[in-house]
Amino acid sequence: MEIKDFSFARPRVEWPTVALVVLIYGLWFAATYFHDRLPVWALTPIAAWTVAWQMSLQHETIHGHPTPRRWINSFIGAWPLALWLPFENYRHTHLTHHCDERLTDPLDDPESFYWRQEEWEGLGALGRGVVRLQSCLLGRMLIGPAWAAAKLWKAEIARLARGDRRAISEVALHLVEVAIVLAWVLGVCKMPIAKYVICFAYAGTSLALVRSFAEHRAESMVERRTAIVERSWILGPLFLFNNLHLAHHARPAMPWYALPRWYALNREALIERNGGLLYVTYFDILRRYLLRPHDQALHPLRFDAGAKVESSPASP
Repeated sequence: MEIKDFSFARPRVEWPTVALVVLIYGLWFAATYFHDRLPVWALTPIAAWTVAWQMSLQHETIHGHPTPRRWINSFIGAWPLALWLPFENYRHTHLTHHCDERLTDPLDDPESFYWRQEEWEGLGALGRGVVRLQSCLLGRMLIGPAWAAAKLWKAEIARLARGDRRAISEVALHLVEVAIVLAWVLGVCKMPIAKYVICFAYAGTSLALVRSFAEHRAESMVERRTAIVERSWILGPLFLFNNLHLAHHARPAMPWYALPRWYALNREALIERNGGLLYVTYFDILRRYLLRPHDQALHPLRFDAGAKVESSPASP
């Protein structure tokens, strides 16, 4: 079926996103400042939601929203409320991820959760066990934040050791931004660092990982690698409608508030395109994969850098 478009005149400033910026950061400032007025069981969901929401906002700014000025968008999105993720690193790895021909490829897709045979064997028994635990949703939420941060910083330290100038500038900027965030949290709000790490940074990253858990699957046909999660009236707004992930990959420059309308216009064509890789709410994903693996850890196809995909029988 043919993909349709509607007339969408993108304004110079996307005011719905500006309003969202004010809401998210206002909620974060309030949650940190009044942290001692709430019990931990009440603070944690608010804190996690706020950090995960800001991570969704970071994704939006990377795609050129809400203004045509990159420096303004970067200023909006750069603040590391989750502490561990350097914004500039996220920018270039995520834009690389949008090369759809290489989606899920462990070599060329920085956001792939799959492994090549050589890397899989190099993990050792403990590493393979940790990866397998994350193949189910519960494991991804419990272990995923620590694993993602450790994996990223292992690579960043290696880049620093090689004298990579871009890595040096990115890490230096990130550390300055983290220092500013913690100056507010520790200095002004008098929050214990452990409380912020657990309730805000770790829990927020854990919630954000729900979105990426089942949004891609290794398939030989490129069009069938990206999923759709419908009727997500709660987590959809949290993820800025990235739950309609195939729609986002088809129109990556479209702002979050226009995606549901464009998806509704093209629903049948998109579902046909991705071979019916469709979930009805995130409860559908939870029901299927809370304790069961979403897929095998080893990529079922063989990739050579920049080359065509070939079949491979490998399995973990």
